Amino acid sequence: MATYTITLSDAEDKALAYVAYSQQEWIDNAIHERCRIAIDEIVNAEVQRLLAAGQTISGSKEDIVNAAPIQSAAERQAEAQLPKEEPKAE
Repeated sequence: MATYTITLSDAEDKALAYVAYSQQEWIDNAIHERCRIAIDEIVNAEVQRLLAAGQTISGSKEDIVNAAPIQSAAERQAEAQLPKEEPKAE
């Protein structure tokens, strides 16, 4: 399990308090909701991939996500920034 810490300036904390009853609850909810959306996206893509490959699908959503061969956003970004190879002349 991962733990993350954020730091807000006094102005940011005051601004968040203006729109949220509890800053911590708002932050927790925002993160958990974004994770829920990503889990659904990954599960849907993985189910389609497995069906196309004629493989079985088993386990919970968490099991499917943990077993899925996916790249992180950082990995995808780094890959996108690699220089493209020039076709070799024959």
